[in-house]
Amino acid sequence: MRFLRANAFLAALTCALAFSAYRPALAADDAAVRAADGEFSQAAAKGDNAALGKLLDADFQWIDASGHVRGRSQVLKAVPKMLIPNPIANDVSPDSIRLHDYGQLAVTETDHDRRHVLRVWVMRPAGWRVLVYQEVQSLDAPPKVTPSAAKECRNPCKSVDYTPKTPAEQAVIESYEGLETAAMAQNAAQFDAHTAEEFIAASSNSDKLLDKPTRMAELLHANMAGLAPTPLISARLFQFGNATVMRSRHVPEHGKPLEVTRVFVMRDRKWLETLSYQTSVANGGPAL
Repeated sequence: MRFLRANAFLAALTCALAFSAYRPALAADDAAVRAADGEFSQAAAKGDNAALGKLLDADFQWIDASGHVRGRSQVLKAVPKMLIPNPIANDVSPDSIRLHDYGQLAVTETDHDRRHVLRVWVMRPAGWRVLVYQEVQSLDAPPKVTPSAAKECRNPCKSVDYTPKTPAEQAVIESYEGLETAAMAQNAAQFDAHTAEEFIAASSNSDKLLDKPTRMAELLHANMAGLAPTPLISARLFQFGNATVMRSRHVPEHGKPLEVTRVFVMRDRKWLETLSYQTSVANGGPAL
């Protein structure tokens, strides 16, 4: 009976999302974001630190596929190689790059085979600047083990090692804790309530990119698919209007640490998660 109810819920969910999928309205700045994104890719591919320096935010971080985090000054001294080189060189049209514009913040995402790259753009007085560049290399096969928190999941389900600085940050943290509680309980309905329709997740511990319907289906079938709540040990939050970026580091009870970037947006007076990029730290390097 439980199986039938779960299937009925999933069928209804899939139909609902098919007809009401989130489609952001085109904004006047979309062209400016795409132009800056293209300039960033070309400058990084060429190792042109002069051109790159004009596009990197003061708080910029580059997270490569091994989980190594570099700050702005480190990147400009020696520009790392990109997991997905200049999209044009890989027969990936710039128009195929996913773009979500949230006003003062925008995100662009590129996928190539099992490689996934996120760029988080923020509006500064001088124009669009990239705050986060993050790479994720998916597994070649479904994961056999998923790093996670303890079964009782105190951190991050009930509390996290971060003190909010503003009421908005407090609300984002509460939404994040609610989301992780839903994931730990494999409660698809509650997961739905804490995520935006355009939600996407990429993880070094998964073999696939997970959109919202897929993630909810996995939860319904008690399959974490490589993504599970893991204790948060440090974080930084950046708010830009109705959007917030959370950069955090997580250490599971078993398994490698994770460098994670999440974006939350305010809709209907609720903070909803729009994306989660999770990169395993290959050698347990320093925290953010």
